[in-house]
Amino acid sequence: MSRVNQALREPTRLDIGLMIITSLMLASGFIAIRIAVPETGPIWLAAIRVGIGFAVLLPYAIWRGMTWPASPVEWVLVIGMALLNVVVPFILVAWAGKTVEGSVLALLMGTGPFLALIGSHLMTDDDRMTPRKLLSVILGFSGIVVLLGPSIFSGLAGGPLLGKLAALGASLCYVCAGLLIRRISMPPVRLATLALAIGTAVLFPLALLTDGLPTQAYSASAIGSLIFLGLFPTGIAYILRFSLIRAIGYTRFSLSINLVPVFGVALGVAILGEPLSINLVAALGLVLAGLYVSSRGRKPQPDPV
Repeated sequence: MSRVNQALREPTRLDIGLMIITSLMLASGFIAIRIAVPETGPIWLAAIRVGIGFAVLLPYAIWRGMTWPASPVEWVLVIGMALLNVVVPFILVAWAGKTVEGSVLALLMGTGPFLALIGSHLMTDDDRMTPRKLLSVILGFSGIVVLLGPSIFSGLAGGPLLGKLAALGASLCYVCAGLLIRRISMPPVRLATLALAIGTAVLFPLALLTDGLPTQAYSASAIGSLIFLGLFPTGIAYILRFSLIRAIGYTRFSLSINLVPVFGVALGVAILGEPLSINLVAALGLVLAGLYVSSRGRKPQPDPV
């Protein structure tokens, strides 16, 4: 099995900034999804989004010289990571969204940092659980609870169980994919390109099988949303995600996941004119506090040459 060839370091201010930017990109994707999905459906949206992301990254990967997995074992890791990071969670979240309220879905996806903390502790040697990491995860998750309101827990008791399990399964997929990324020695951009290529190869046939060819042309707003989704929340955000996981570990990177629903609500305020609440401001403060706590500690070590 390929081992990590880059030692973890404490997050720098630049890392924190890139985590926030990545979360903002992912959150902005929800606005684009809401515009495009009524015309495309969830499977075609996922396929087109991933395909555009692949097309965006491919020229750079070719220019730099495409790097391939070094062994059959690493090929298995890359394919597994692509399925867990792109194909399976996209399908699970889309399916869960049919029966699970958006607020409950956000809360269930917010369990990712807890799962990452446990998974990293059990499966890595240099990303172990510490009191500081646990505190940062608790602060971040508290932000999600404050944003959605404590009454959201009552929503967990009702509604279809399978939809909620699907959302938890998607969160677990992202955690497992994040742990696999650190065991793959390919450069981040080339790895992201290959992951999106695999996702494209799986999702397009799946969309054809389940929904058939689109029967009418998409509107200009849907096309614009799809291009935005492929370029920013998929292409660029995946590069940042892979690079940060390799540098600071998945436990710390996963804390930025808590910013996604916070930014999602904030963008709703800014773009859709939804009301600004005290809960949103408090939630943002708690999540940022979790990121701050995570960044404290020993001085960052220089990147290996």
